[in-house]
Amino acid sequence: MTDTTSPLRLGIAGLGTVGVGVVRIIRQQAALLEARTGRKITISAVSARSKDKDRGVPLSDYAWEDDPVALAKRDDVDVFVELMGGDAGPAKDATEAAIAAGKDVVTANKAMLAIHGQALAEAAEAAACVIRYEAAVAGGIPVMKALTEGLAGNDITRVMGVMNGTCNYILTQMQATRQGYNALFAEADKLGYLEADPNLDVGGIDAGHKLALLASVAFGTQVNFDAVALEGIQNVTLEDIDAAHDMGYRIKLLGVAQMTGRGLEQRMSPCLVPSNSPLGQLEGGTNMVVIEGDAVGQIVLRGAGAGEGPTASAVLSDIIDIARGLRLPTFGQPAASLTQARAATAAVPAPYYLRMQLVDKPGALAKVAAVLGDAGVSIDRMRQYGHQDTAAPVLIVTHKTTRTALDEALSAMDPNIVMGTPVAIRIEEVD
Repeated sequence: MTDTTSPLRLGIAGLGTVGVGVVRIIRQQAALLEARTGRKITISAVSARSKDKDRGVPLSDYAWEDDPVALAKRDDVDVFVELMGGDAGPAKDATEAAIAAGKDVVTANKAMLAIHGQALAEAAEAAACVIRYEAAVAGGIPVMKALTEGLAGNDITRVMGVMNGTCNYILTQMQATRQGYNALFAEADKLGYLEADPNLDVGGIDAGHKLALLASVAFGTQVNFDAVALEGIQNVTLEDIDAAHDMGYRIKLLGVAQMTGRGLEQRMSPCLVPSNSPLGQLEGGTNMVVIEGDAVGQIVLRGAGAGEGPTASAVLSDIIDIARGLRLPTFGQPAASLTQARAATAAVPAPYYLRMQLVDKPGALAKVAAVLGDAGVSIDRMRQYGHQDTAAPVLIVTHKTTRTALDEALSAMDPNIVMGTPVAIRIEEVD
């Protein structure tokens, strides 16, 4: 039986923004945490790359370990708090060492869990340990707790959301400031919003890790990041931002996971969403996750997706659950019961936004419509803007279609009629 009366002793590996935030909350809110859990929460030891760096919080009260694996194995550590990051290396080694030593694990490491989650979950459950990772998905938004606890009685039909604040910041600032992608990318970098490898953000990889974790819990499947279809925001132009707005939409890097007759669909890509929808109204670096269940209907969770306070808050929520004696399987049900979902061979049909430049001559538009029709793609609405020399910019919104049919049509377009490469962006139907 788990002891829920003696102090819960932590070993914290990683003293960056989030790690320092966790230390600060534990020091400042010690009485509150004890009142809410019925036991003291203490820090036994810490580990980071540099011992001498001034991090703005006192650390002399805690033992220091240069090696996070040694920290994970300490006898005076009950919970190993992994805040180093990285899908392998020290983070994975130390997490495995903690589990082997019978320690519970709290982590914010979405990449490690998205890639190695099934093996780690099986190891933890075999050792009667728990792995908690609220901070790994959508920062301060308690979405994992919502799925594993509050909505556990629902058959989840769809999970979607904006889960990378940097991308949402760039896209919303493009519209607000009239600057292009490259200028906003540089600004985000200057503000410290980008990962050391920026492609993790703008390429959709970071958000894809989060989507893979959400899908596993929502649909009872083994986490499978390799099956997430990824497309970043690098090719979104100010012209597309403006055209979408003119037609009542906004462009978001949107993650969607749903179980379909074709298999488990997981995709992270730029999509158009209605401007008046909750997702369409999301500004700046804020995150939003939308969960749809058979009994509850639609739940919308909105909040800060990153930062010291929000992410440390999520870490503390996991630590508090462990202190209270709450012990749940890593992905909401025993790891052995998670199915290997068949990856969807194609996305559910949807309307698409098309932008193309037509040669300014009679019959060009009719020929485009005929090619679309031959591929089974019907036009819902269309707008033609002012001519640019010899080109005629055209925007088309299709009825629901498959990306396969759309690509077939676009590849069949006459290059003597359509100038350059047409832009095609999915329109996600959201309330």
